[in-house]
Amino acid sequence: MHRGIEIHDGIYWIGVNDYETNLFEGLWPLPKGVSYNAYMIIDEKVALVDTVKGSYFSQYLDKVKALLPEGKSIDYLVINHMEPDHSGAIKVLVEAYPRMKIVGNKKTIQFLEGFYGITKNTVTIEDGEVLSLGTHKLKFYLTPMVHWPETMMTYDLETGTLFSGDAFGGFGALNGGIFDNQVDLEYYEDEILRYFSNIVGRYSAMVQRAFKKLEGIDIKTIAATHGPIWRKNPEKIISLYDQWSKQEAEEGVVLAYGSMYGNTQRMMEAVAKGLCDEGVQKIRLHNIAKSHISFVIRDIWKFKGLIMGSCTYNTELFPPMKQLISAIENRMMKNRYVGVFGSYSWSGGALKELEEFASNNKGWNFIEPVIEAQHSPKEEELKKCELLGTNMAKAIRKSL
Repeated sequence: MHRGIEIHDGIYWIGVNDYETNLFEGLWPLPKGVSYNAYMIIDEKVALVDTVKGSYFSQYLDKVKALLPEGKSIDYLVINHMEPDHSGAIKVLVEAYPRMKIVGNKKTIQFLEGFYGITKNTVTIEDGEVLSLGTHKLKFYLTPMVHWPETMMTYDLETGTLFSGDAFGGFGALNGGIFDNQVDLEYYEDEILRYFSNIVGRYSAMVQRAFKKLEGIDIKTIAATHGPIWRKNPEKIISLYDQWSKQEAEEGVVLAYGSMYGNTQRMMEAVAKGLCDEGVQKIRLHNIAKSHISFVIRDIWKFKGLIMGSCTYNTELFPPMKQLISAIENRMMKNRYVGVFGSYSWSGGALKELEEFASNNKGWNFIEPVIEAQHSPKEEELKKCELLGTNMAKAIRKSL
């Protein structure tokens, strides 16, 4: 996609696709890349909404130049979010268009100076303020901590387009099509949830606050900074975001386990049998030593039940499982059902840490039995593992 793509009359997508970065933020795998979405509004005044990662500036600038009417320049750059994957091109853009005014809130302007040393030609806006470009009028909604303190959204009163920043966005490059009716939505919904649960989910309360601020607005198009543009059915992604930020989980169970030599894995298989025998179809199995933690967190966010099993390693919890527990606690998840089991050879430790995790999380419901096997699981212990699966299935079904 070498040219800008029209979204509505006078509004264009001028984003880029990144197929080269392996880890987003140095943490999250990008098996199918990521898009950095940016936008251009051509009216009596010309405005850009966000930029792109600095290494993609030349592609971005080519699109700007190709769309810019003869005799016009860039009047405004609106910054919804200062994270460098969206602001990285600002400094070079200012050199290309030195009279351009940079529009943002008070925090934005502070970050602008901190990241790039830019202090001139800035316009500080307040919550609810409107900037007229002519026909298009941009209204600004401050949405702090979704997911940085300076984040805001920009709403075009003329077309009903909400430039939402990172909110409603997800992983995955845009392969040819950029709109929700042109792409594989099942894939993007999973990748939007992976993005949300790992990056934004901790701030769910602030997402709900942003929803209240946007109540009553006629949103016809959602143009986020990553992933597809929701033009045909924006209600779909709004509904999903509302559900996720309320932590309303679906019927299903995540079974995360750590096993060095297959003994804890046998226990996991018995738990899975108990779940299946009781009619649970949506089971997400994760060998915590092989599954990247971002996919595990995504599935835990999606489903109501979580069962964790771990071998003991040097008298402690298996290290990848310890990392998972830390990640769950950091994201302040709630309204889940949890069960635990463990194994050891010569000294226990794993099960104790799992039990402490389960009991310390307020709002989590603990499912019994708790099972611990020494050396390898015996038939009686495997039967208890099946019972744990059965009890989990009954509990989550009753709760929904």
